[in-house]
Amino acid sequence: MPSAPTSFEALRATLQGAPAPDTGAIAAAEARNETLTKPPGALGRLEEIAIWLGGWQGKAIPTLDNVQVLIFAGNHGVTAQGVSAFPAEVTAQMVMNFEHGGAAINQLSNAFGAKFEVHALDLETPTGDFTQTEAMSEADCLGAIAAGWNALDTSVDVMLTGEMGIGNTTSAAAIACALYGGDPDAWVGRGTGVDDAGLQRKADVVARGLARHPAASQDPISALRCLGGREIAAMFGAMAHARVAGVPMLIDGFIASSAAAVLHALGDGMLDHAIAAHKSDEAAHKVMLDRMGKTPLLDLGLRLGEGSGAALALGILRGAVACHGGMASFADAGVSEG
Repeated sequence: MPSAPTSFEALRATLQGAPAPDTGAIAAAEARNETLTKPPGALGRLEEIAIWLGGWQGKAIPTLDNVQVLIFAGNHGVTAQGVSAFPAEVTAQMVMNFEHGGAAINQLSNAFGAKFEVHALDLETPTGDFTQTEAMSEADCLGAIAAGWNALDTSVDVMLTGEMGIGNTTSAAAIACALYGGDPDAWVGRGTGVDDAGLQRKADVVARGLARHPAASQDPISALRCLGGREIAAMFGAMAHARVAGVPMLIDGFIASSAAAVLHALGDGMLDHAIAAHKSDEAAHKVMLDRMGKTPLLDLGLRLGEGSGAALALGILRGAVACHGGMASFADAGVSEG
């Protein structure tokens, strides 16, 4: 597998060589699905998921023996603009909570049989306030991308990634607005629970950030670098490496989707290895998913982040794999196909 790119040009070139799924495995998985003891299509998206997994894993019968949960944490200089209901020090406090096993993502990872890792990225040095300067230099952004890239275990059956970073719904909204256009008011949400005045501050911050960084609206990497955070860049790095390595993955909520949107914008098929786990309670998340052509598996009003919706959706993937691999064929069960 290629090492983490050391330039944005190398990153783009590496992504251009990303593989397609295994068409032979897809055909074999489809053939098996047609023999199982059920009416055609009766398991709906579970059938599609099993075949999709088989294609990316190169197996007629996919497995979920090894699932990796990657959580990245970063601090944002833009919190100086009053965009969050919580102070920046909560990021480090939550990292400690992750490490001690006390967060929701720890419970969900355990419940659905996934190995959990958290990576804190220079928490003592927040990114630049993007209303005043670029969030990250090229070197800083590439370093964060490399952290995500190198965290991926390319032998896993499925990867999912999440985040922790006070202020990062503002960065995610700014990235989405840069990529897709429209009014900043339409992209910002309440995040950690800001009031109406805080919501308007977030929209104003996004507008000022886009005005200061016009390149962000012309190039997805510039949007990530100028408006994002280290944890968003690291998620992007993990997702990009998964695409190059052919590792299937689940996309979490609004903030993780902003990283996925950058990858999606870099070329056709860049998110073919990904399924949207859920639609979060951030109002703009569905719009973002629609722009990426992704239909979420769950809609439970979640807005926690930290990979929680993606971990929960692992249960659906496990159901799909269990049915596809464990059901008898009509011939084996002695059931008439009609």
